[in-house]
Amino acid sequence: MRFLITGGAGFIGSAVCRRLANDPENYVLNVDKLTYAGNLASLKAIDNLPNYAFSQTDICDGPAIGALLREHDIDIIMHLAAESHVDRSIDGPGAFIETNIIGTFQMLNAARGYYESLSGEKRSRFRFHHISTDEVFGDLPFDSGIFTEDTPYAPSSPYSASKASSDHLVRAWHETYGLPVVLSNCSNNYGPFHFPEKLIPLVILNALDERELPVYGKGENVRDWLYVDDHAAALHLVATQGVSGENYNIGGNAERTNIDVVRAICAILDTKRPRANGGSYADLIRMVTDRPGHDRRYAIDASKIRRELGWTPSKTFESGLAATIDWYLANDWWWEPIRQAQGFERLGTLSTKEAGE
Repeated sequence: MRFLITGGAGFIGSAVCRRLANDPENYVLNVDKLTYAGNLASLKAIDNLPNYAFSQTDICDGPAIGALLREHDIDIIMHLAAESHVDRSIDGPGAFIETNIIGTFQMLNAARGYYESLSGEKRSRFRFHHISTDEVFGDLPFDSGIFTEDTPYAPSSPYSASKASSDHLVRAWHETYGLPVVLSNCSNNYGPFHFPEKLIPLVILNALDERELPVYGKGENVRDWLYVDDHAAALHLVATQGVSGENYNIGGNAERTNIDVVRAICAILDTKRPRANGGSYADLIRMVTDRPGHDRRYAIDASKIRRELGWTPSKTFESGLAATIDWYLANDWWWEPIRQAQGFERLGTLSTKEAGE
């Protein structure tokens, strides 16, 4: 199969590229604009493989995407490119509207034109796989069920609203134009090559730097955590075996409060990299003002993908977190340049006026 992966230099996209390119039967074209979160160093393990190629292209450039589809004779599009950090969407929602909504619109138009030019077996196996998030479903009360594929959309942040919009566009292109699509909505990912502004890598690296570990509110918000390589395996199955027009929820069955996640990281680091002063990294935890529109809980029902496609996660949260921490301890060559370049001030607290929106 010949895959075009958008956002392949990002966290989840690079995991997908590495998984697919390691099978010589696949051909992988990575399309990425290389914004702040795109990092070709994440593809170091595959960048010299003959079945892997990279194109620095903006998904908002529909004609360029169409040309790449034809040039590389693509069978499956896996659309992961997106602005994804909730806090950034609060400070500057414009980029999220442009990339997540307009970019998806341009991708769909390019895919439609390409699909309509296909025939025979090539046409029958073409798929547009749109990768989304559980955040489109909105806030889930602590004592009330879990998200299913039929849960109504109720996004709370500019990020989740932009992803909900893109999901609706994908479904509309399927219903209106007959474009063969599959969709997936995932829970919070973590693992190697995770951009250092996200919770788990931020806490790991702040702890190693002896900096405070900020936790929003009381730390009681709950997320379902999914190891990124398990997610990549699920996405591969959805793209190649999913039924056109269907959506699949992908979760790790690992609900944890934010404060419990932070404390678990501290406990592992206390063992693996003890502090010089003999104290616990948990002493660095600081509760900070909550961000606006912070959903209380997300939890995914992944029974459909288990039942229909045979996927189950290989990692528990405990084994995945330990593997993640081991990776960050051993790979400062990857994250240190990012930390030095970005600065990582706390995001998501600017007022509307300050954000210029």
